[in-house]
This record gives sequence, C-alpha cells and structure tokens, in this order.
Amino acid sequence: MTGTTSSVEPSTMLAAVYHGPHDIRISSVPVPSARPGEVLVKVLRSGICGTDATEWSVGPKVFPVQGTHPVTHHHGPMVLGHEFVGEIVSLPESSLPGTSLAGTGEALDVAAAASLAVGDLVASGAGVWCGDCARCREGRTNMCENYYTLGLSLDGGMGGYVSVPARTLAAVPDGVSPDVAGLAQPLAVGIHAARRSGAVDGDRVLVIGGGAIASFVLAGLTHLVDVEVTVVEFAGRKQERALRLGADHVVSPSEELAADVPASFGGRRPDVVIEASGAPGQLAAAVSLVRNGGRVLAVGLPKVQPTLDVHSLVFREITLDSSLAHVCATDLPAALAILATTMLGAELVERVVPLDELGAQLDRLAAGQVDGKILIDPWL
Repeated sequence: MTGTTSSVEPSTMLAAVYHGPHDIRISSVPVPSARPGEVLVKVLRSGICGTDATEWSVGPKVFPVQGTHPVTHHHGPMVLGHEFVGEIVSLPESSLPGTSLAGTGEALDVAAAASLAVGDLVASGAGVWCGDCARCREGRTNMCENYYTLGLSLDGGMGGYVSVPARTLAAVPDGVSPDVAGLAQPLAVGIHAARRSGAVDGDRVLVIGGGAIASFVLAGLTHLVDVEVTVVEFAGRKQERALRLGADHVVSPSEELAADVPASFGGRRPDVVIEASGAPGQLAAAVSLVRNGGRVLAVGLPKVQPTLDVHSLVFREITLDSSLAHVCATDLPAALAILATTMLGAELVERVVPLDELGAQLDRLAAGQVDGKILIDPWL
C-alpha cells in the first residue's frame, strides 16, 4: 500500500532508545517506514509517565528488551514514548482497486485515515487493538486479546517521527497547542477511570491523590457527571490545583481522615472512592472510607503488595474494581474536548524539555518531585 506524503523527510532522526535501567541513549536511528494502514507522524511533544520512570529506575518490567513481546514480536532496545502528539506527514491511500486488507485492524486504519489530512495536528492513544476479538466486539478495546502499545511494546514517539496506526489518532481541535494536546493520552486514561468508577449524578466521590493521574481522573469526573468531589492530598499546590480543577472540598491525610472525609460531605460517607495515588495503605483506606454498598476503584499502582480487610469488603458488600488504559474511540476525543474548553493544560504542563534532559526528568519523576506533566520536544 502506498501513501501520500507532504515532503521528502530525512532518513534519520534522534530518538530516546531504552536499553535498560538508567540506560536510555539519545541515538540517531532511521526514520520509520509507515506500515500498511499506518500514518507517519512528525512528533512535536512526547510525555513521560510513571511507567517510564519505573522502567528507567528498576526495569525492564514491561518493555520487551530482554524478552519478545507476544504480539509485536519486538525484542531488544526500544524507542520510548506512548504519550505523543504531532503533525501528519504521510497517509495511507484510502483504497486501491484490487487492494486486499490484511484484517479488521487494517480496515479500521483505512477508515480512520479517510478523516485525516497531511499537515493535521493529531494526538495518539498509542494503544492498538485488533477490532475482531471478543473483547473488541464488546467495545472494551483496551482489553483486546491482541493489544499492544506504542512506546511500551513497540517503538514509540520519543523521537522525531513515528509510524502510527490511523485508528489510534484523533485530530486536535483548532486553537489547541501541541503543549496542551500532549496531555490527551493520559487524560483519556483519567476519563476511562472516571467511567469505570460507576459514579452517577448526585454521588459523593472521594479521590485519593492530587498528582497528575488523579487530576486527570478529577477532570474526567467533572466532565462526565454532576458529583460532589473531595480530594485527599497534602496541603499546598496540589490541593489548590484540585480546587481549581473542580473539586468541591480538599482534606489533608492524617489520623483523622475517617472523620474528616465524612465531614467534608456533610456527615455522610462517599458513594465512590477512587484510589489514584498508589501510596502505601491507600487502597485499604479507600475500602474503609466508602459507604456500605459503595464502590472502590483502584487506579494507582502501589510499589508493595497491599493488604485488604476482606471481611469488611464482603460484609459491607463493597464493589472493588480497577481501570487500565482507555477506550480510544470514546476517551481520546473526550480528552481533546476537555483540553479545548478548559485550562487543564496550563494547570498540568510543568515544562517542555529537549531529549537530552530525559534522564534527569525521569529521575525527578521517580523521586516524586514532579507535580504535573513533563513533555519532551524532540526538535529542541
């Protein structure tokens, strides 16, 4: 399948290539050739997250550097970057006489590419689904039996260019800058978590944590439903930001939390508790704080195995659920709509740095010194 290209692109580019813990090399590598049904994107911003920081500090745990990924078959050093935004430089042709599509996934790419144009600013959800398995047919594409993620299981967007399945792309609304659009993928994750929480209009919702992912969950909640929200976070900038992002109340972690949380809701326990900090003991705290018959959603990933009071969980009929990634077709457009109509980008983009600062920023992120989001500009 041939493609339509805006101009002749260079043959090599700089990219952040992961080799192992504390071993990310800024290397000159070939510009990728777009695979069938895929779009070549010039990357303008690429974000980093806790997964990247963990792989940098103590990995590889997820990255297929020492083993082979079962879907992509990637094995060895890999270009990072699963939160990226950029400009389309080439598109696959939508259809050619006699063209035989390889499967449902490629058909989805061709259909998606029909709504895009060379020069468009686009955000990628990075996660790729097949469109044909049982989970995809249920609409749970993030649970696809053949799921893989650019930047986690195949070369991603922490470089000058990336080849991207068109189905993962959404056009960025006019007036939204690359800096702001660079938040689209992690915000989509927060929106998916807000949906998974089961919160409905009128609920009292407690969000444990005020960091980046908790802020994205909060933005998702306030976008989707009319709820009363309390955020648990230490006093300071994160509490202040939570209030600006739509939280109704904030409380500080303390031994009085069991009394302070109901007090913030006028003496009633929350209907839903979302644990978005990953801090030790907080999932157990979430179970203890929610009302009888309520719901707890696990979002944060603790570094140590949590201990839960299963007796309380069962006898109080608490629903314990979890959330992973996002459903690209619904959550990514919703994320871009939020970014186009709010000041979330100004609140959460901490700084934009060049590729050669990546290691230092991952150290900061791993040490808990980053309040918002760090974006990489591979052209600085």
